[in-house]
Amino acid sequence: MLASRRPSFGKQLAGDRIADVGRRGKYVVIELASGRSLVVSLRMTGLLIVQPQGAPRYPYTNVILEFTDGTRLAFADVRRFGRMRLVQKDEAWDAQLGIEPLSKAFSAQALGALMRGRRTPVKVFLLDQRRIAGVGNIYAAEALWEAGIKPTTPAGKLSTERIARLHAALQKVLRKAIDMRGTSARDYVDADGLAGGFQNELRVYGRSDEACPRCGKPLVRTVLAQRGTWWCRNCQR
Repeated sequence: MLASRRPSFGKQLAGDRIADVGRRGKYVVIELASGRSLVVSLRMTGLLIVQPQGAPRYPYTNVILEFTDGTRLAFADVRRFGRMRLVQKDEAWDAQLGIEPLSKAFSAQALGALMRGRRTPVKVFLLDQRRIAGVGNIYAAEALWEAGIKPTTPAGKLSTERIARLHAALQKVLRKAIDMRGTSARDYVDADGLAGGFQNELRVYGRSDEACPRCGKPLVRTVLAQRGTWWCRNCQR
């Protein structure tokens, strides 16, 4: 059972129960016993923290869900960009989100079909949540390096072989990041308050002028669609 310290929001939640927790794209989806869902977008600095009974209030907490056993779930966000929304049963809130990159439906052929005819730089394409849901800036940069693909290459110009490499690289990078509980490049922590570990595996992201791990040439930073991307001019052709 749960309740909230935000009266206008909490009234609708009082007495409901969490049935499951999942994900859709970059959204955390907390499924409720009533059939409704809490959809959470953490954005740049949002955190969901599970706290024991009597724990001090987590810094920058915006919403607290209190459970009958005294524990609580805090939604904290220092920059207040994050969002928590109560979604009604059968509401198509994710209709604009694309294919899941770790799903069975996301094959190399499916990726090729999405890219066909697209003039958008492949890095920008990967960040378009309407096409592929859940790939962020860090993982797009790392996957393109892994696949040896230049970020500015038009998505529709990639050969079948390079699309297959990119597909494999995306899934490899995402699975490894999940296994390592995410990337704490700044202040991210998981629900237990623990930092992720994938920041220790980054090959190019945030490493301007450092040596490429593959060829030793200096890495460079380029801005595409107002997002920084890091890559190797020698390895990524």
